[in-house]
Amino acid sequence: MQTADFDYLLPPELVAQTPAPKRDQSRLLVLSRLDGSMQHCRFGGVPDYFRAGDVLVLNDSRVIRARLRGRNAKSGGTFEILLLEEISPNNWWVMLRPGKRARVQTEIYLHDRHGRVADARAKVIETNSEGHRCLQFMGTKNIADELESLGEIPLPPYIKRSNSSESETDSERYQTVYAKAAGSIAAPTAGLHFTPQLLEEIRRRGVQICHVTLHVGLGTFAPVKADDLADHVMHEERFWISEETSRTVNDAKRERRRVIAVGTTSVRVLESAANPTTGRLRAGSSRTEIFIYPPCRFTIVDALLTNFHLPESTLLMLVAAFGGYDSVMRAYRHAVSARYRFFSYGDAMFLPRRS
Repeated sequence: MQTADFDYLLPPELVAQTPAPKRDQSRLLVLSRLDGSMQHCRFGGVPDYFRAGDVLVLNDSRVIRARLRGRNAKSGGTFEILLLEEISPNNWWVMLRPGKRARVQTEIYLHDRHGRVADARAKVIETNSEGHRCLQFMGTKNIADELESLGEIPLPPYIKRSNSSESETDSERYQTVYAKAAGSIAAPTAGLHFTPQLLEEIRRRGVQICHVTLHVGLGTFAPVKADDLADHVMHEERFWISEETSRTVNDAKRERRRVIAVGTTSVRVLESAANPTTGRLRAGSSRTEIFIYPPCRFTIVDALLTNFHLPESTLLMLVAAFGGYDSVMRAYRHAVSARYRFFSYGDAMFLPRRS
């Protein structure tokens, strides 16, 4: 398939700039794989689409304050730094803007969130073919421990902010209520709709809830630059599956109970760690560069909860592989006409592949 096959028209005003007043008040579009029919409700009604014995899999990765700001030690020019992945304490691969001014040996004085010069600083020690920089941080034992005071929540560029009060809201709302393991540079946004009360209601209905961890990085949000999907290479992302989660999922598959993934990141973990021959899920830690697009056979996942994703994104391609290309693209066009809200702070979809 071609990347252009996943384009669609989206009015700019439908890109959600703020979350719903309450997490579970967002809208939910339910798309049937069997007949392509669609239903509309509020996310708070999602337990009505679950049943006793289902297994709900959540990605419990926590977003770190991965956006840093600083100045060139020589010229005084400003830099914006987005942490990508820790190589070792105080050594990180980053996206740095403007990159052309960040040659090897460039030193950067970091600022805190109030614009004051911090003790921590950084030096560019390497670049790669994609234009990313490797920074060595100095003046701190571990820059990861300084992010609460120095870093900002790394909101995606389509969310615009102009005042600090909105940023304080983002520090809570751009994080799932069950986030635990720190390491993501973007939120697993399908989980943003859940409240503790909603999760408890789901448990009361006999649904088992378990967790996986995938630290969201470039593999999730990097754009597809190739025209042909077969030519696109995903960036690797780290993930972890506990023995308990593996056992819970494997028991459900053996007993033909549904496994419901919350978000494309959960799907990528489950399908990456699945044995395609036995259908069993392996516990442990690993890295994945799995790229899921139509057509695709799914080994573990029976239903998917997800947000509405960017045109021509790998996330939309995964959803189309799961729900059927024609049905999903038709549902997206319908969601536009019905004025659903799109992207990270937007509304949600539920796609069951079997009842």
